Amino acid sequence: MMATTAKNAKRTAARAQRRQQLIDATVKCIARKGLGSTTTADVARQAGLSQGIVNLHFKSKDNLLSETLRYLADEYKTQFNLAVENSGPAASDRLRALMELDLRPSICDRDKIAVWFAFWGEVKSRPRYREICEKSDEYYDEVTRRLCDEIIAAGEYPGVSGIAVATVLTSLTNGLWLACLVNASSFDREQAMGCIDEYLNCIFPKHFPVRVL
Repeated sequence: MMATTAKNAKRTAARAQRRQQLIDATVKCIARKGLGSTTTADVARQAGLSQGIVNLHFKSKDNLLSETLRYLADEYKTQFNLAVENSGPAASDRLRALMELDLRPSICDRDKIAVWFAFWGEVKSRPRYREICEKSDEYYDEVTRRLCDEIIAAGEYPGVSGIAVATVLTSLTNGLWLACLVNASSFDREQAMGCIDEYLNCIFPKHFPVRVL
């Protein structure tokens, strides 16, 4: 019985490893060739596996692409939640931690950014992609808005809207991702964070003092 259990556990681990290997390969292929031009043969070649293994794990290219998007969304959500949990207790600490997260090399990675933009470009015509992206965006927007509302209440900032600030922050970080993708050689993470800090200082000066670079 124990030998059977150990064998099943080993088989399950190997299956999970192969699946992750294929998703990682899919990210690289999409970043290089785009969604439409990426084939299961490309993914298998990139992963160093047979095309049959791709079909075994994902059944179709559509499933492979959807699961790759879902993986990226889940990975980001995990890091997002950890950033909140590991930051200071104040809402301003948590908000800045989330802004720093978006510029972290493991998140602000050119291959992953290219894949995100590739999927975002397809959400209008692909309900499955839209569902995954909308669910993620709603969660992040709600957390960011709630943190902004807490800061507004604590600092008694008149005429400031938490929804508006959260929307601008999302647009700002998405724009910085695009800058990283398009101008990788000149993109400076510290300067990018400085732009976010300047905006936060303008809106919430009591909570985000001017930082000296």
